[in-house]
Amino acid sequence: MTPPQSANMATADRHPRTALTFEVHARDDGKVEFTGSFQPGERLTVIVIREAAQEFDDLVAAAGSTLDFWDNPLDDEDWNAAPAR
Repeated sequence: MTPPQSANMATADRHPRTALTFEVHARDDGKVEFTGSFQPGERLTVIVIREAAQEFDDLVAAAGSTLDFWDNPLDDEDWNAAPAR
């Protein structure tokens, strides 16, 4: 689970509230759990937004596949011996 991000929001009555965002994955049984610093009996509003599973998968795969390019000892020798400007 990704730690929550917070943003201040104002409701229709103009009382500021802090919104927390949790990025979680549904379990095999379809249930979702998250832990926060909530008080027993505290009222919460939970909004669920489904994300497309493949929205960024191709970008993450492309970024990871190009890391081997930088692990090149011949290139390292050239760059490390390059004169400073």
